[in-house]
Order: sequence, then structure tokens, then C-alpha cells
Amino acid sequence: MIENPILAVEDLSLWYGKARALHGITMRIPEKKITAFIGPSGCGKSTLLRCFNRMNELVDGVRTQGTILFEGASIHDPNLDVNALRSRIGMVFQKSNPFPKSIYENVAFGCRIQGINRKRDLDPIVERSLRAAALWDEAKDRLHESALGLSGGQQQRLCIARAIAVEPEVILLDEPCSALDPIATAKVEELMLDLKSRYTLVIVTHNMQQATRVSDYTAFLYLGTMVEYEETQKLFINPAKKQTEDYITGRFG
Repeated sequence: MIENPILAVEDLSLWYGKARALHGITMRIPEKKITAFIGPSGCGKSTLLRCFNRMNELVDGVRTQGTILFEGASIHDPNLDVNALRSRIGMVFQKSNPFPKSIYENVAFGCRIQGINRKRDLDPIVERSLRAAALWDEAKDRLHESALGLSGGQQQRLCIARAIAVEPEVILLDEPCSALDPIATAKVEELMLDLKSRYTLVIVTHNMQQATRVSDYTAFLYLGTMVEYEETQKLFINPAKKQTEDYITGRFG
């Protein structure tokens, strides 16, 4: 049992129009750990991830039912500032999406939105964030060059630096390595393991080996239902459900 979870989900269901994408999901996500969502394409992994910072609300016709608590408070509280929620629960997407600005301005972007504009305030934040994303040594001499000149792996680490510049508590990563080569993937995985001492990470991955390498807990989803959620080693070595065993041994999916 996970005590004092940073995120708690209770009987969560979600519909895109009339199509039901999530069916009664209940789970507790521990603080300063890495939790992975695995399962075949279209099983609801990314949909569930995007519930945590209410990104699904940007899609027309979406409705949810159930409860999500972040540090004990409902994220659907009508008085909640959604932009503030999204700065506390940051997001890194499948395809790296740096803005067509300099490396420096990409990292500073969220801080500027929060009203931090002075160079003397931004400089240490940019350096701290790039160091935390293991990108400072590669980028420090080209901070004012376009971020689009970075390699794919560097761009993804820049997007992580951009997410952590505003000091979130949770970082959501939606298949962050799917477009990367093995060397860049290894760097991002190493970075995730380093970041979990300071942040809670939730990752969607189609790569089961990646889940075993980086995550502390793993949830297996299938057709919008949570089949099993357990400590990663236990889920992969001794799954409680036959459906989980069939998926991780490659019998289906």
C-alpha cells in the first residue's frame, strides 16, 4: 500500500464524445518515484497521463467522472487555477517540441509567463535547469542559438529543462524516448533516474525494457482498464494476473 501518495486516483472514467476511453481507474502514485504506464497502443496510457494536469480538457467533447487528488486536494476544484496546476505538474511530450526560439528562451519561457523577466533572475534558473537536464555542458556556449539546431536527444532534454525551470513537483513524460536512437534514449533514462530524487515522474512507455530499467512502479493498462499495478520488479517477475503475464511475455499486444 502506498502511503501519502502525491497523486490519488479514485474510480476515474473518461469519454471522448460517446467513446469510453478509461474505465474506473483507481491508483495511488508515490512521491519521488518513477511510475510507468505500459500496455498496447490505444489502451488509455496517454489519456490517463493527461488527466493529471487536465490536458484532456483541451480536446472537444471530453468528459470525466471520478476523483483525482494532488497532494490531497481535488484537481477539479472549480477554484483551482489550471495554469498553476500545469506549472506544478509539468509535461514532456512524445515528440520533442522546442519553441522556435533560442535555447535560453526555451528554458526561460515558463518563468517569463510567471512574471520573472530580469536577466539576473533568469540566468541562474536557466543554468540550473540545463544542468539538471544534463545539457549545460553541451549548450552553455550556444545559449542564444536556435533550439532547433540541437539533435533530437538534446531537444528532448531541453524540453525536460523547460519543464523543470518552473520548479514542478511532478513531471509527466509521454513516450519521451520513442523518437530517439538508443544512445539518446540511454541519456534520457539516466536523466530520469537522476531527477527522481527531486521530482515525482510518471512515464508512458511502449518499451517494457525501459519500464524495467527506470521505474519503481508499473501499471499495465488494457482497453482502458487497469489490469494490474504493482512494484515494477514484482509485476515483471511475478505478475498476479494472467493477462499481465501474457502481455509481458509477448503472447499478445
